[in-house]
Amino acid sequence: MRAESQAGTASAHPPLESLAVRPLLNRDYESRPALFYERLRLEYGPVAPVDVLGVPVWLVIGYAQTLDILRDTRGVWSRRLDSWRAYREGSVPPDWPMLPLVETGHSTFMDGADSTRLRSAWSAGLRPFQDRTRPEAKDMERDVRRHADELITVLAENGRTGWADLSAQYARPLPLLVMGRLLGETPGYDELIMDLWRAIDAGPDSGEAWGRVHAKMAAVCAARKVSPGRDLPSFMLAAVPDLTVEELTREMALMAGVVGDVTGTLICNTITEVLIGETGARDSLSAGMIQEAINRAAAAHPPFANLLPRWPKVDVRVGRFQIAAGDAVMVSPAAAHLDPAFTGGAGPDSIYSSRAHLAWSAGGHACLGRDLATSITTIAVERLFERFAGLRLALPPDQLPWRSSPIMRGLRSLPVTYELGADQPVPPAAEAERAEPAASGDGTRQESLVRRVLRLIRLSQS
Repeated sequence: MRAESQAGTASAHPPLESLAVRPLLNRDYESRPALFYERLRLEYGPVAPVDVLGVPVWLVIGYAQTLDILRDTRGVWSRRLDSWRAYREGSVPPDWPMLPLVETGHSTFMDGADSTRLRSAWSAGLRPFQDRTRPEAKDMERDVRRHADELITVLAENGRTGWADLSAQYARPLPLLVMGRLLGETPGYDELIMDLWRAIDAGPDSGEAWGRVHAKMAAVCAARKVSPGRDLPSFMLAAVPDLTVEELTREMALMAGVVGDVTGTLICNTITEVLIGETGARDSLSAGMIQEAINRAAAAHPPFANLLPRWPKVDVRVGRFQIAAGDAVMVSPAAAHLDPAFTGGAGPDSIYSSRAHLAWSAGGHACLGRDLATSITTIAVERLFERFAGLRLALPPDQLPWRSSPIMRGLRSLPVTYELGADQPVPPAAEAERAEPAASGDGTRQESLVRRVLRLIRLSQS
């Protein structure tokens, strides 16, 4: 059987495994992705054969083709791992770095009724945290503000002016701290945060860290099965009572990666977009301006630059290539946003203010937590620019260090110089340690958690 994803004639060519492929990870991809995608487009058209850490993959870089695959109105595309021919045949290297991601067994790699069942649990479980009229959403927003202020207080203890890494000291820790609200009361939460940090950084101990994350999530899910609360796993169980602890554990591991990494990356990318787009002191940003900045950042640098693989169930033509059933295919929102078919010769302002971008995916696997991620990012950016009168990049924009990842587009660090607002007192460290409990809970305990986490992060980077 054969399906078509784009009109035109596909020229005969060797199978993917025999084609000369360009390495996806290279200097241009990391520092000048627009140039890299442009070169691929000129040579191959809307889909290109690339090497992803030693495995050949089709990378779809055309906007229309990416949208067509994401929507999958004809049911051509599978997210199930057993649809991958190379995996079935045992030709995927056992040490392929992305193998743990595609072997997770969570809802990202499911289709049909299995996907619908788990996504219905997600939709119901997230609803209390995304509906701003619900007490859970109000508590979540309060936690975001409190943790954001605590992180800012700690990084500003060196004086009214100074230097900070807004990635390691603010954007990335914040959603990890907030995630405790989604999980409910979780013993040893600071240890869980650090294991998530190690796992997300994909360092030498990331495998062991993921194992510990999975074990802790399993313990939380087992406890919620017996004694539900007002947290995400409990709401998911209430919506789909036949969820097993094993299924729920896999979904909570997915949540940890998405909330912990994607939201932190979106916060960092949004701050970067504001600083590059309009440098200089900022007294404050209105909510509308923040929403626009988030949208621009998501379009210019989608946290998921390239989405995890999917596989055609039948032979399918994309551009001038015939993609065989079972070939690995990754679609690239980052490249699609640079496609002249999407930009249409328009200026950056109109392109990046567009809501037609694909940063949140589309179709049956579109992100269900978009509102939650946007809400956390909005508060994080708002608090930062309200408390600092001046924030400036400490490096030229073209020297910012981007992470080397075939999936994520985020900074390794975001060095800035800062100046506290005139109405913001400099918080001496001793005073900060004696801070009064916050009205919304045990502020002293939460501040201690922030300090412990930041200290562990510093140690992990030394």
